[in-house]
Amino acid sequence: MKPVVTIYWIRVALSLVAAAISAVVATMQNATDLYTFVNGITIALLVYLLSYYVIKAKFMTQAIFMYFIAWAFFFILFYSLLTGSAVVA
Repeated sequence: MKPVVTIYWIRVALSLVAAAISAVVATMQNATDLYTFVNGITIALLVYLLSYYVIKAKFMTQAIFMYFIAWAFFFILFYSLLTGSAVVA
């Protein structure tokens, strides 16, 4: 596998983990509070930055935008599953 593809899938997996942690933390707080969003972003950044140095040692750094898009998707999914709420259009 090419390094770019490996980095891509590592970032997707890490964003899934960060989103799950963010959703669990968000369910412990008031969902309308700004701190819920800030805590979620902080967890996503923390996981990214911790993985940055590990991945940088092996590969060049890429896919930060993809990481946060995947994190947002999984965070919304997990939060909706944990709270039982869904947005209906």
